[in-house]
Amino acid sequence: MDGGECRAARAVCVPHRDGHPTGPPRGASPRQVRFYEAKSLITSTREPNNYRDYSEAALGRAQQIRELLNAALSTQAIRAILPCLQSPRDPIVFKGVTSETVAALERERDSLTERIDIPARNRHAIADYLAELQKRAE
Repeated sequence: MDGGECRAARAVCVPHRDGHPTGPPRGASPRQVRFYEAKSLITSTREPNNYRDYSEAALGRAQQIRELLNAALSTQAIRAILPCLQSPRDPIVFKGVTSETVAALERERDSLTERIDIPARNRHAIADYLAELQKRAE
């Protein structure tokens, strides 16, 4: 494969250190990366052959998006919090924040808390059960 071409099946070109194209970021398929772009979560440029070219920053962001989606956040919530993830220590200033955005993020936070609490309760129940079994086995 030469430095300026990708296989048509890939449809995603990304620069590699040596200038040769590589696939999408680990854990994200070309289809997923295009979905993130369609949802305005990442951007790309187009090569002369019409392939997408993603910057290293966009690929890092794609990995963050994948992790957030795996945590069951909506793309709408992800779009709202991505600026915070890029530079969490900088003062966060958002223009045009609406009460609907705040309410949606509160719902996402509450839902995520609930999804975290359930496995934590189950883990504690298993630990208690295991401790009781260990006492009886001695």
